Amino acid sequence: MRVNGPAQLHAAQSISAPHTTRGARSTSSLGSVNSQDEVNISDAAQQIDQTQSASSTSASGGIRQDRVASLRAQIASGTYETPDKLDAAVSRLLDAIG
Repeated sequence: MRVNGPAQLHAAQSISAPHTTRGARSTSSLGSVNSQDEVNISDAAQQIDQTQSASSTSASGGIRQDRVASLRAQIASGTYETPDKLDAAVSRLLDAIG
């Protein structure tokens, strides 16, 4: 796709034929080229993935479904948010931002 700026606007093109420019080469003249997508993952990204995978499967880093269910029930019943919890959250926020 070429963008030539606002002075080079073209009218609407038909959806049955592609828009071509004067210098464009036909793909049939290039011959058949087989291309294959490739993904390269850096060593740092692989280490992060391994660390996250290890922590999510370990006993200390796993999700405690019983705790999640308890908190969801408290939120649904309206008993989760209390003034004490709000004060603690605000205090931690103020400590974090200085």
